[in-house]
Amino acid sequence: MRADGEITTLLAAMRSGDREAEEHLIGLVYKELHSLARRYMWKERADHTLQPTALVHETYLRLLKQHPGNLQNRAHFFATAATVMRRILVDHARKKAAARRSGGGKEVELREVLPSGRPDFEQLLALDELLTRLAQWDARQARVVEMVYFGGLTEEEAAVALNVSVRTVRRDWRAARAWLQSQIGSRPE
Repeated sequence: MRADGEITTLLAAMRSGDREAEEHLIGLVYKELHSLARRYMWKERADHTLQPTALVHETYLRLLKQHPGNLQNRAHFFATAATVMRRILVDHARKKAAARRSGGGKEVELREVLPSGRPDFEQLLALDELLTRLAQWDARQARVVEMVYFGGLTEEEAAVALNVSVRTVRRDWRAARAWLQSQIGSRPE
């Protein structure tokens, strides 16, 4: 718990403009960010060109650039990091898919994506599209999927980040998976 309090203190110091706090923060969060990146990358194809270390560095840079004063505590920091990592991987997939595509899209089957599996670029993009649609219907369910499936957070960690009970996270996780599976099954063949 000491690191949790230190992370929160350093985030507060950064909001106040303390430059040294940023240097200390990376030392406290780097190992856990790298672990989060490895969990993300495990879900990716084996021949993925992005490496966990590069994903960590890009995530940290984007976190500080896009959310410099918004990160409140450890749970919020890592929940936001999971979102940023997902965005980086989706952006990477879009670039790779666009470069590979020679006109016309390929229909994607996502039955193996949830709850486990290694999606290819088109599957990742299709899943991102479904999560965007889910977020319009129920933003918290989409965040739960993002944190648990993509970010590798436990249900307990997701509950803390979302400031809800673990039971609520479990209910949202079940409902979101059911909705995603129904959408995957209803996609035109």
